Amino acid sequence: MAIEPEIIDARGLKCPLPVLKLEKRLASGAPGKMLIVLATDPMAKVDIPLHCRQNGHDYALEEADGVMRFTVTRNR
Repeated sequence: MAIEPEIIDARGLKCPLPVLKLEKRLASGAPGKMLIVLATDPMAKVDIPLHCRQNGHDYALEEADGVMRFTVTRNR
């Protein structure tokens, strides 16, 4: 049975809060942990991918109705 990813609802929060919330949750997880970040701040489109690249995490981005949905997987 697959574990449901944890959701971080950062809609309405301004930079750098969405990426800081992601960083905090990733720090307490084991490799393979999956998180979904919901964000509306345009800077999240820069901050979250940059954080993932710098720290070796995988991510995917989907956008709909003004909300960005980042699916992030901790790799280390």
